[in-house]
Amino acid sequence: MFALQQYVVLAEGWPRRLVAFCAGAFGALALAPVNFFPALAISMVVSVWLLDGSTASTFGAILRRSASAGWWLGFGYFVVGLWWLGAAFLADGDRFAWALPLGVVGLPVFLAFFTALGFVFARLLWSPSPLRIFALAAGLSASEWLRGSVLTGFPWNDFGMVLGGNLYLAQTASIWGLYGLTVLSVLIFASPALFFQKGRKNVPVGGILFLALLGLFGAVRLSAPERFVKGARLRLIQPDVAIADFRSDRRNQLLEHYLSLSDRATSPDRNGVGDVTHLFWPESSFPFILSQDGGALSLIGSRLQNAILLTGAARAEGEGPRAKYFNSIQVISGGEVKESYDKIHLVPFGEYIPFGDIVSRLGLTQFVDIPGGFSHGRSSRLLTAPGLPPILPLVCYESIFPNEIADRISSQAVRPGVMLNVTNDGWFGKTSGPYQHFEQARLRTIEQGLPMIRVANTGISAILDPFGRATAYAPLGVEAVLDGELPKALPATIYSRHWIILPLILWVAVFFVSLVGRRKV
Repeated sequence: MFALQQYVVLAEGWPRRLVAFCAGAFGALALAPVNFFPALAISMVVSVWLLDGSTASTFGAILRRSASAGWWLGFGYFVVGLWWLGAAFLADGDRFAWALPLGVVGLPVFLAFFTALGFVFARLLWSPSPLRIFALAAGLSASEWLRGSVLTGFPWNDFGMVLGGNLYLAQTASIWGLYGLTVLSVLIFASPALFFQKGRKNVPVGGILFLALLGLFGAVRLSAPERFVKGARLRLIQPDVAIADFRSDRRNQLLEHYLSLSDRATSPDRNGVGDVTHLFWPESSFPFILSQDGGALSLIGSRLQNAILLTGAARAEGEGPRAKYFNSIQVISGGEVKESYDKIHLVPFGEYIPFGDIVSRLGLTQFVDIPGGFSHGRSSRLLTAPGLPPILPLVCYESIFPNEIADRISSQAVRPGVMLNVTNDGWFGKTSGPYQHFEQARLRTIEQGLPMIRVANTGISAILDPFGRATAYAPLGVEAVLDGELPKALPATIYSRHWIILPLILWVAVFFVSLVGRRKV
């Protein structure tokens, strides 16, 4: 037995916990912006060895030992993968710096329980057979699905994003989506654990060949030519406004900043906003209620000429203490708000306080400076703008939920032709967070076969085609005016048509293979 493998299998107490933590932490290097996807092999191989060593005299002790190993591995993975959340607490340090440990440590503590659950499930299916890597895939992919669903869900940095972050390896998401990629990620990157098992050196080679097959499939898909919608001339504004500058006393300066950028000459055929058909501004662009500010709407109407503006903006219903506020996308033409979409999936503690009456007694408030926080939108809907196909609106982190997006699309009377994602990642500065957010949003284009217009305050802004390729791109942390055409949508992908059943079939297949491994014992 390989010495390191033997050490991990036989480790006890704190050395065992430290090994699990470090393995999870190293695996997070497979995520953006590092994207060293082989790093996940360390996490998955050590996971196999930890479960091999999860033996005890009683069944309950075996499960506790498995859960402990899974929790420490998950804790390391989430601490390193989500450290950037601390930047949000420092963006308004006078109010939230005290709560920084709750985000940087507290959230990983909670999320690690899902990894622990995945380890327990895997251990219930465990066997000495080489097929035990299928048990690990069944357990961790099930727990990752739960993590993306329970308590409003948080699928950020799902293990499947290790494949999903690579444009070539991500293309099979058009078949089985993020959660299918999760199953494959665990299988592929756990397979090297069998290299040191007698007579099984061919299994890791099989994993490498399958990884190459995924890349080949991706290369074939990405060889498709780019196609664009005729007549749509898009302009995305990345204003790069600091969070501290979103203040009501800077109303005029902010509005002028947006309007000046919108009318900037960038090329011979883009001399200004007069050469643009559709203009896009990021999430919550204004420190005031735009729909109630006649002066601002009139100025926008006069300065933007015939361009149609789609922008993030807070929206209000009612007045006084009973007013409700929504984080919205609004379509503005001729100085009038034509349509609005209100964000449905809000960020807990960022945009509203769960169990508000109870939690508020502890002194906790949401990050956004809105009385009582934002209210949830009532229904999903498509937006319409002349010259564009039907638009699926997504505000901020709504773009990370594959099942919700698939459900919204399948529930519409017509298929959208483009997704619009407005966001403000300025809360997180120049950290890993905006890169991870961008890659998760990009994966939605591959899953659905739809282009995406992604406009972010501080970046990353882009126009993405239905294969996830950026036809226009503005990097993080710069002021930018991004011009481009609208890519054409593909026909509905296999995943888009069967988004529930196909990932489930893949998971059930892995589950039954793991049962075969148990029967061979």
